[in-house]
Amino acid sequence: MEVNLIFKIAAVGILVSVLSQVLKHSGRDEQAFLTSLAGLILVLFWIVPYIYELFGSIRQLFML
Repeated sequence: MEVNLIFKIAAVGILVSVLSQVLKHSGRDEQAFLTSLAGLILVLFWIVPYIYELFGSIRQLFML
């Protein structure tokens, strides 16, 4: 796993939390929820290939 990916995930987490708090305090709870959901989906799209690679490695380990 790349260190760059960890920094991207941290940056998205910080940005989403700030935006969510600003939206909640302005009374826009629905947009705050959608912002959090969008951040989660973005991070999942980044992580899914690594999870797929992990399961492939585990499968190859037990096939031998």
